Amino acid sequence: MVSSDILNKARKYCAYQERSQQEVRDKLYALGLHRQDVEEALALLVTEDYVNEQRFAVAFAGGKFRIKKWGKIKIAHALKQKKVSDYCLRFALKSISDADYRKCVVQLISEKNAVLSELDLRKRKAKIAQQVIARGFEPALVWDLLNDSD
Repeated sequence: MVSSDILNKARKYCAYQERSQQEVRDKLYALGLHRQDVEEALALLVTEDYVNEQRFAVAFAGGKFRIKKWGKIKIAHALKQKKVSDYCLRFALKSISDADYRKCVVQLISEKNAVLSELDLRKRKAKIAQQVIARGFEPALVWDLLNDSD
């Protein structure tokens, strides 16, 4: 049986910000619980809605997209590292508006274009594409928008 003191610590940890199940599991292990107690506490936190993997995935994806301007590839990779289920991962990526996503790529392209000093158009486009793709945006989308900007 898990002590109420440890459960209260876990509730505060989850109430502070959205957490993945794996983050909560790691925290419970750090508090000194054993495997069976960790799973029991996690199940309780899920039923009390302190931990909701889908809600976490949507918040994480939205934040990384809006604040850090990450593309879907990079967001998906980060969610996989946090051991989020494939269903929640797909749901989170669908929650990002296509119009906002395209607008973000166009904005990044124009920002990179403004700071580059390369005069050769092919090299300039390649450098811009490389930098935007490195942020996790799909290469096909980046090149389509880059070629449309001519």
